[in-house]
Amino acid sequence: MPKGSPELTNARKEEIISACKTLYRDVSFKDITIMKIAAYTTFSRASIYNYFETKEEIFLAILQREYELWVADLENTINTTDSMTKDEIAQALALSLEKRELLLKLMSMNHYDMEENSREERLCEFKVAYGNSLKTVDRLLQKFCPEMDEEARREFLYAFFPFIYGIYPYTVVTEKQKHAMDKAKVGYVFYSIRDLAYSCAKKLLG
Repeated sequence: MPKGSPELTNARKEEIISACKTLYRDVSFKDITIMKIAAYTTFSRASIYNYFETKEEIFLAILQREYELWVADLENTINTTDSMTKDEIAQALALSLEKRELLLKLMSMNHYDMEENSREERLCEFKVAYGNSLKTVDRLLQKFCPEMDEEARREFLYAFFPFIYGIYPYTVVTEKQKHAMDKAKVGYVFYSIRDLAYSCAKKLLG
């Protein structure tokens, strides 16, 4: 690919995003730096700044990709299914989120930091992906729940989306957290991402 081509730019962005995702499996958000990300790429820390100004922009790009993958999964369900019951809709939404643990982790833990410390053009690109997720869930409801009017669908969206922002901390708990909750007599009961998402969607659908 020629230097400065769109193909090279996109390839390098994807390499940076992939490196950050790999690092994030073992290192916390606050401990990740551009220098550490660069160590997982084939180019220097200075080169990364040609594509992303902050680590938050890189994480925002990861979140954008996760939204795009979620939308693609939901669109496949819409396009390949003729009819669904409300229970099946809830199951489909729950299954789609079960596949996107990274999406839920980023939503719950670092969303504000990512948006606050990203340039407006990067934030706008992300908001397109986020907006498409709202539109796609709305399309799913329109197709399979035709009895729901626009207001009912809006109520579902503005209850379900804030809910999924909190799924990760309730479903991914460390041994240290479990031990602390036992000592505090919290009475924690484990539910999976799929369990909680299904329960919420089913209740909202009625």
